[in-house]
Amino acid sequence: MRPYHKVPIIECGEPLVKIPLELFAVESPHPYEKLGAPYGDRSPYFLRQSVVDNLIAAQNELQLLLPNWRIQIFDAYRPVAVQEFMVNYAFGEALQMAGLTEAELSPENSQVIWEEVYKIWAEPSLDEKTPPPHSTGAAVDVTLVDDTGEIVNMGSPIDEMSPASHPDYFANSSTAQAQRYHTNRQLLCDVMQKAGFQRNPREWWHFSLGDQMWAWLKNQANPSNPVIARYGRVV
Repeated sequence: MRPYHKVPIIECGEPLVKIPLELFAVESPHPYEKLGAPYGDRSPYFLRQSVVDNLIAAQNELQLLLPNWRIQIFDAYRPVAVQEFMVNYAFGEALQMAGLTEAELSPENSQVIWEEVYKIWAEPSLDEKTPPPHSTGAAVDVTLVDDTGEIVNMGSPIDEMSPASHPDYFANSSTAQAQRYHTNRQLLCDVMQKAGFQRNPREWWHFSLGDQMWAWLKNQANPSNPVIARYGRVV
């Protein structure tokens, strides 16, 4: 259980709707679909209606600051079946990076690798009280595209399982390049937070609005005025 799972959910029943992709940058086909992730009749480019509205507000804020820049949507809604698929895929990737095969894995090595996987990936829980954030339709993974159509360099790719994924990883570096990475990450965070989103403390790309993580982060910042989650798992 993550700390944010202690936040109660009172589901508001808001629908999951298609993101108007023409307003954003997007990779096609979707990265997880290319791997064979089982979306069924759903799409990764769906979110709750209010989350879409606020994402559009973030895009508008970005364009006020930097005309012709766009938010690129990497991933949004993720059924639990897709969460499970990607968790297993990430485990396989981590295994390969460690130069191991499943046949060679000791229980101790397996536990270490799973701990690394779950630093980035939420557990594919079917418990209504502990939904993966993306399975609520209230979490989105995003980056930026500049006015030339190039993806802005954030210093590490989305989903990288390393400390470089932490939002402030480059904050105290003295090199000009590292400071550019931090500035880019902060720009993304600023436009998203101005639109009401909260950023995952461990991932520079993950933002949410209305789910348990969002509520938990708001409560950490303002414990005297607690909020609850309004989005649970979309079935």
